This record gives sequence, structure tokens and C-alpha cells, in this order.
Amino acid sequence: MTAPTARRPRSENGAKAPLANGAKARTTNGANVRPRLVFFHARNSGRSRRVEGYLSQVLQRRRNHDSFELLQVDVEEHADLAERFRIEDVPTIVVVEDKRVRGRLVTPRGCREIEQLLAPWLR
Repeated sequence: MTAPTARRPRSENGAKAPLANGAKARTTNGANVRPRLVFFHARNSGRSRRVEGYLSQVLQRRRNHDSFELLQVDVEEHADLAERFRIEDVPTIVVVEDKRVRGRLVTPRGCREIEQLLAPWLR
């Protein structure tokens, strides 16, 4: 049995959603690869909504919208992914690069913590 993978969101008609700022998607030979920023959240969590705002601020502040492929995962809808990534608390931010978890931040308390996690990839 193969483990499920995080996928780029799809539009209403089923097509893959475009990437921000015309960035290129992952290619088969590994060129133009962007790290995936996976935001695990719960729909009814005030903390999750707050951290989503912090994350947006960090990415906007330094114009890093195209630095990551941002995936938002609702742990209630995708419990299999939450289990695969060993998510025990939400919100949790995970950076995946080269098919490996390169960073993890559980229940960030502000923009500074998120910036520290993402520093190696931010401009």
C-alpha cells in the first residue's frame, strides 16, 4: 500500500490550480523544484486561523509568495496525511524539500517563530 501524498489544490473544474506568480511546478528531472510548505490546520480552530494570518504576513513581508508551494491540509478531512506526517497538534507548519521533512513548527506563537523556521528559504 502506498502512502498518500500532498497534492496541489485543484480548481472547481478539476484542473490543477495555477501556481503563484507563474512559478513552474516540479518537473520529472527535478528542475525548478520549490519546497512545499504544508500548513496543517483545523477548520474550527481559532489558533489555526491566527497562525494562517501570521504565515501570510511572513510571506508577504518579503515577497516570498512564489518561494514555496503552499498546501493547506485540514486534519479532519485528511486524517491520513496528518497521521503520515505525525501531526499531534494543530496548527503545525511543515517544510518538505526533496521528499524529506526539512522543518517543522508546532503551534507557532507569532511571525518571528515562522520567520526563523523559513529563514533558509526566504529571500
